[in-house]
Amino acid sequence: MGTATRVGPGPDSRVSNVVAASVELWNDPFVPRLYVLVAAVCFGTTGTAQALGPAEASPLSVGALRLLLGGALLVVLAHIGGHGLGVAGLTGLRPRGAVVAGAVGVAAYQPLFFAGVRGTGVAVGTLVALGSAPVLTGALALVLGTRVTRRWAGATVLAVAGVACLALAGGRSEVRLAGVLAALGAGASYAVYTLAAKRLLDGLHPADTVMAGLFAGGAVLLLPLLLVVDLGWVATWSGLLTVLWLGAVPTALAYWLFARGLRRLPAAEVATLTLAEPVAAALLGVAVLGEPVTVGLLLGGAMVVASLAVLTGAGPGRRRLVEATA
Repeated sequence: MGTATRVGPGPDSRVSNVVAASVELWNDPFVPRLYVLVAAVCFGTTGTAQALGPAEASPLSVGALRLLLGGALLVVLAHIGGHGLGVAGLTGLRPRGAVVAGAVGVAAYQPLFFAGVRGTGVAVGTLVALGSAPVLTGALALVLGTRVTRRWAGATVLAVAGVACLALAGGRSEVRLAGVLAALGAGASYAVYTLAAKRLLDGLHPADTVMAGLFAGGAVLLLPLLLVVDLGWVATWSGLLTVLWLGAVPTALAYWLFARGLRRLPAAEVATLTLAEPVAAALLGVAVLGEPVTVGLLLGGAMVVASLAVLTGAGPGRRRLVEATA
């Protein structure tokens, strides 16, 4: 008597399964949000890295060098990804207005943020800069014709309140108009380069090329700053490691991930998701720098996490991203 032979799936079937699984993963709305959240954690290491670096390193010199190295690394990543940023790559980015606006936004954020912190204190400066960024991004998106959702608005209000608790938990509040205006300028700069990058990504430019172009342009605009700041601290091991970390992790890696999330998410939602940054910074401050755990820190962190849960939670009526962006 013959026995039946069980035939396993053929090569075509296995390929189909892999393709189906890949499409399912691509359609998963949490994946691009995860990219942005990991990028925000990378952003959150900035303060701790600076605190562990040389005391004589000025914030402006750190910001300029961070952008210069980060921009160079993003160009390298674009080449590795097969999207070189030569003359053809730069001239191929369209629309040019978005390229210029994005580069100016990238360059302006660093000095405006540090001017805000210096002018009105760390607590208020950080609160105004970080808290205004998603609000201004959403407002500009509305002006440009992009709808924002009630879910985003509610999550943003909750997140900004949480950032306020985090920022004000560590010290006294000192409101000064010049510093507040500079911090608002930093928030507006963030909104401009986020929306400019979104416009370029929607034009089907590779994410690597977009980020490399904007950050290389921003670095070029900040080059004159390096002529007027003290860079002697970079010659120390501590200074060198600080610059390498800030250029590689909270700039190059963070924005490489940021672009992949921004390609598939609304700019306003991405701006709100990056408010995970101060939560990561606060946790690192406690774990690495020995900062005290306060009620404000716990409350603010819980509020930001709750807001992110609102944004990332999939409701029954939520459409898949491919369908929503098609």
